Amino acid sequence: MIEVIIATAILVNRNMNNGEQRRLNGEAEEDEDEDDANNGGLAAWERAYADERSWESLQEDESGLLQPIDNQSLKHAQYRRRLRAASTARIQKGLIRYLYIVIDLSKAAAEMDFRPSRMGVVAKHVEAFIIEFFYQNPLSQVGLVTIKDGVAHCLTDLGGSPNSHVKALMGKLECSGDSSLQNALDLVHGYLEQIPSYGHREVLILYSALSTCDPGDIMETIQKCKKSKIRCSVIGLSAEIFICKHLCQETGGLYYIALDEPHLKELILEHAPPPPAIAEFAIANLIKMGFPQRAAEGSVAICSCHKEAKVGGGYTCPRCKARVCDLPTECRICGLTLISSPHLARSYHHLFPIVPFDEVSPSLLIDQQNKFPRACFGCQQSLLNPGPIRKLGSLVILCHNAIVPQHVSRCSLRKQHLAAFECNNDKTT
Repeated sequence: MIEVIIATAILVNRNMNNGEQRRLNGEAEEDEDEDDANNGGLAAWERAYADERSWESLQEDESGLLQPIDNQSLKHAQYRRRLRAASTARIQKGLIRYLYIVIDLSKAAAEMDFRPSRMGVVAKHVEAFIIEFFYQNPLSQVGLVTIKDGVAHCLTDLGGSPNSHVKALMGKLECSGDSSLQNALDLVHGYLEQIPSYGHREVLILYSALSTCDPGDIMETIQKCKKSKIRCSVIGLSAEIFICKHLCQETGGLYYIALDEPHLKELILEHAPPPPAIAEFAIANLIKMGFPQRAAEGSVAICSCHKEAKVGGGYTCPRCKARVCDLPTECRICGLTLISSPHLARSYHHLFPIVPFDEVSPSLLIDQQNKFPRACFGCQQSLLNPGPIRKLGSLVILCHNAIVPQHVSRCSLRKQHLAAFECNNDKTT
């Protein structure tokens, strides 16, 4: 009799627990339905644009451009970049980089959590990255590799022409099949293994899939990349994957997951400046370079890079007198690296960055006793408006919008390029 009573009590308790659980689940479903109703059935990416009266968060500046009123996130991002730049100052960096960009074009890239799709967003930001990469690293070269149907395809070989890379990428945007990380690593390893020792070998992988379908042991491939001094970095568009994290840890690269499109853009552009060189791989080498002269406009010569006759323009190799179209490049006849002096100077500034900027309170500018300029040295805008102001040395005053991580970029107000400023006692150049 006692056993029957105990069994009945347990059954009643279970029924009560089940009823309570169903009630809680029902309330949760009602809450989700209310949230969906409040959001109008919008997807996650659409809710960022569904705020009421979103135009009120913008204001017009002196030059007629729209700027966000609350730009704290922008300031925090710039502050983080400044700290990161300060931590890597005076550190040896690779100026001659050989970078392969691996783009995942498997069926996972067709997902529409990024609009219009992961593939479309990645292609847009890769195009911007290639242009910025060559602007900051004119002596470096880039190649493109795609992954789809379990096979890695070399879209473009290593080269210094951003237009050819962008054109090839935009013509091959099709998603299908599975992704194979091992095949991509094997392909880029075969190309980068032939790079001279003075070149820094890098791989940037934009990965959309949650798995990898490999024909062999990917761990052996990772060790081959590590032995060949290939630095592999991965930017994921889905969730964190162990094999990608392990790849970056073994090769000294970076692994991040993009939260949204602005975050993805920021992560990709972080790879434009040269990374610090690994101590055991940092070898000083002397490299022969040629500074060719531009040919006369009316001259006719056969271009060695395109193997066709061209009229006017081009550059003549100082060693073998071959004609090339653009700089920087490598002579197809004698193999001499051909550059111009601005290219060399643009790469050189990564090694010797200017001193950090000091913040100046706007009240100091209003004070008549202080002989500070009233306009930004970079964009010539007034500094009397509230906002962060930076000072370099004692003469150069720059507004918050003119401060950039590399100090060589475009001013957001004038859309013009700024030169690198250096303070030398009482003289500023």
